[in-house]
Parts: sequence; C-alpha cells; structure tokens
Amino acid sequence: MLWNWQLSDWTQFGFDEALLRDAEARFLKGAGIVVGSMHHLDGEARQGIVIELISQEMVDSSAIEGEILDRVSVQSSIARQLGFAADKRRSNPAEAGAAELMADLYRRYAEPLTDRLLFNWHKMLMNGRHDLADIGAYRTHADPMQIVSGALHAPRVHFEAPPSDRVQEEMAPFIAWFNDSSPQGNSPMPAITRAAIAHLWFETIHPFEDGNGRLGRAIAEKALAQSLEGPTLTALASTINRHRKAYYSQLHRASQTNQIDAWMGWFADIVLEAQSRTIESIRFLIEKTRLLDRLRDRINARQEKALIRMMAEGPDGFVGGLSAHNYRTITDAASATATRDLAELVELGALNRIGERRYARYYLTIANRKGSDFANG
Repeated sequence: MLWNWQLSDWTQFGFDEALLRDAEARFLKGAGIVVGSMHHLDGEARQGIVIELISQEMVDSSAIEGEILDRVSVQSSIARQLGFAADKRRSNPAEAGAAELMADLYRRYAEPLTDRLLFNWHKMLMNGRHDLADIGAYRTHADPMQIVSGALHAPRVHFEAPPSDRVQEEMAPFIAWFNDSSPQGNSPMPAITRAAIAHLWFETIHPFEDGNGRLGRAIAEKALAQSLEGPTLTALASTINRHRKAYYSQLHRASQTNQIDAWMGWFADIVLEAQSRTIESIRFLIEKTRLLDRLRDRINARQEKALIRMMAEGPDGFVGGLSAHNYRTITDAASATATRDLAELVELGALNRIGERRYARYYLTIANRKGSDFANG
C-alpha cells in the first residue's frame, strides 16, 4: 500500500472548498462572540480564563498521546510564564516544558513559522527527556518512523512517515506554504482550511522523534490565531481529546489519499465545536462570578466551599451530579447539616435538584443555561 506522501499528487491536496464556506463563516462569527464575551471580564478574570483555557489545551493535547499532566501545575507554570501572579507550586520537567510551549504560542502567534521556532518548541516539549537521540532537531534515525499497534512480534502498521533523510526537504515546502498562506502572505487561506491542511501535512511528515501530535496541534492553533489576528482561545486539543478515536481514524483515512474532503469536513466540525466550548467556558466564568457575588453574605462557608469545588469542574460539572455524600466529603458536614445546606442552595437558586432522598443529585443552575442566550446578550 502506498501512503499519501508516496503518491504522485502529494501536497496537491484536493477538496471541495464550497463545503467549508459555511463553517468558515460560522467560525468568524464565533470569533466575534469570543472577543465580545471577553469584554465582560475584568483584568483578573480575563487572566484567569486565559490561563484556564491554554493550560487545559496542553493537558488534553498530552492526554491524546497518553501522557498525563497535572492541570494545576501546568496552570501555575503558564501563569508564571505569562507574568501573572502565581503560587510557588513546583512543576515537573514535562509540565514546565509544556507550559513554556503554550505560553510561547500564545505570545508569539503572529511570528512566521521557521525551523528554529519548531526546534525551540520541541526542546520545550521534551524538557527532562534523556531517551531521545534528537531533541530540538529533526529526526535522523535510520529506522522507519511508524505508527503501530499490537504485539511486538506482530505489529499492525497504521502509518509510515517519510524516511528521516527526506524530512528536511519535506519540511521546507511545508514551512514556505504555511507562511505564504497566512493573512499577510501572498496566498492567504481561510482559517479552518489552513489549520486543517497544516495539521494533516505536518503529521504526515512526522519530522520529530517524538511529540509530533502535540506540535501539530500547536501549529493548527497558530494557524487559527493568525487568521483571527489575536491569541487563540479555541479549545481545539480539548475537543479532539473528546473525539480521540475518530481523530486517529480520520488521520489514518487521510494518510492514504490526497483527496481530503472527509478530513476537511471532520476537522471543520471539530473547530466549530471547540469554539463553542470556548464560548461556553467564558460564559460559565462570568456567570459563576455573578452567582457568587449574588450569594455573598447569604451562604455559609461550607456552602461556598462546595459551590467553588463544583465550579472547578467547569461547565460540565460533576459527572452524575453532586450527592449529599459528596457534599459531606467536601465540607465535613454532618448528615442533617448537609441536607439543610443543600436545601438552602436550591432555594437560593444556586443548585437544581433531581431525584428524591438518597437518590437526589444537585447541579449548578448556571451550567444548565443555554450558551446561546449569553452569546445573544
């Protein structure tokens, strides 16, 4: 079987541009909503949502590759990288390096793509690694660069990238295209179209010994940010992580042809979903701040602690809702006290209750409101 890079039409990606027009228009409209939503936040809250979103991006991007990072540690590192106040929490090398990469992407999104920039990103991402021959450089090993699964004695090859001695000659036209297709380039392309092609093209070359998935998603984020002319707050990796199986399936399918309509359509849907989640996250932050302000001096310390703990889970809240048992665990309250506290929070409009007695589950009221209601004012 021939891979896409072995075909005669390699890099001449074919797709129906008309199929993406509606998605491109929706993305630009959504970008305006994000900008407008951010204006509702004061400086400290704006910093908070920036740190939350970009740290979650790297945590989820690493999770796609099976690497688990501590979200709080990454958040703390990103806050320090961006010059915001942060605690002195120590991060391990992987978390510190991931935070440095995301902060660099956020600050320097407008800069052209270069070999040097990619090498620096790779050094950041591989911080603390000592098992790789090439860090901060394209791969040089003679062995095939393959994506495999299954037993060692009978591996299943899902994809094989160009050999190492071809990487430099493959990366040169990719980097030239990426810069030429930017809004300031000679042949600018729409945001989603450019990000989708960039990610697929980079993943096909697979230029580094490790970290290609995370770097490829960072490149897609860079493409979106450049098209919007502002640091991206699109929860792309977080959304891909929620559709991880389909992501790998679509990449595998696209690795066998350069007619990529299916990939472009799937990626466009992911970007729009990611943007919707970003809008929801910003709305959630604004609404939770309003709720806590409204409840100030009306709830006790236990109730405030429980609400803040629920809010830390984000718009999706606790899976399955908050139970009375959970409340007692969080607050150390006695059973009767927990029952009374929860009833008061329902009466105050902070929580919704579903079910009765020991089957009762509680949900944040702000998590149940429609994001479109907020977006429309």
